[in-house]
Amino acid sequence: MSTFSFADIPNMTGKTVIVTGANSGIGLVAARTLAEAGARVVFAVRNIEKGKGAATAIAGVTEVRQLDLASLDSVRAFAAGWDGGIDLLINNAGVSEKELSRTADGFEMTFGTNHLGHFALTNLLLPHITGRVVTVASQAERIGRLDFDDLNWEHKPYKGSPAYAQSKLANLLFTAELQRRLDAAGSSVLAIAAHPGFVATDIYNHAGVRPSGLSATMIRLLAQDANMGALPTLYAAVADIPGNSFAGPRHFAHMRGAPMLIGRSATAQNADIARHLWAISEQFTGVRFPLQPVRPLADLPL
Repeated sequence: MSTFSFADIPNMTGKTVIVTGANSGIGLVAARTLAEAGARVVFAVRNIEKGKGAATAIAGVTEVRQLDLASLDSVRAFAAGWDGGIDLLINNAGVSEKELSRTADGFEMTFGTNHLGHFALTNLLLPHITGRVVTVASQAERIGRLDFDDLNWEHKPYKGSPAYAQSKLANLLFTAELQRRLDAAGSSVLAIAAHPGFVATDIYNHAGVRPSGLSATMIRLLAQDANMGALPTLYAAVADIPGNSFAGPRHFAHMRGAPMLIGRSATAQNADIARHLWAISEQFTGVRFPLQPVRPLADLPL
């Protein structure tokens, strides 16, 4: 059985790649790998100084631009400042908030950053994109539920894990509906999702909350490093796979190992939920799909 590795990354000379959250973790590994393969890699990061520090430490052509996915003004400014083609957009940045906090626009932080920020960014940049949109999701989507009556946790008590799972389910539904709309527009762009597996990255230390006890032990014994965690993203970025694929690790319930195509929950395959989420996301962000359909959306399955 053949497996995908770093050796399978093709020559990327002449390609332009944007990676959100590229200053650390699997985003940094993906950015470094693609830059070393010859791509011009744009680090789209909230903290410019950290981004510059990460970018200057790797070989290849890199650029750092400010992007705060928790601010729609920042997302719009990034997109408005873009000029030229984009071969690959990697929606990698993500947060997992333990306590309730909100974006600059008043959305629950995890949903607002992980889904709405990337939703707006992708649609605003889509006229420039010629290759792929890769969105980093998670198998946490399997326990995710979209409460359309309270997506922003304004009424029910906030719980960090369900909020994160909701955002990751949204990532997969976004990928599916994006591919359906791209197909309807006659576009050759592919939308693909990736699950990094169980990875020891800074997301576990977000907001200064460090793992302890059983969680720390599990991370130490079972988690793979960021290099392995980035492989599903890179596989989704360059492998010969169809749109709306979901890439994840091969072993240990898809939590470790080389990447392969994996399944997703029934909810993540529900066309009605995907369409409803898309409509609400357009309403929340004020951003719409920019391409004109050449055939009716109703004719295309999810």
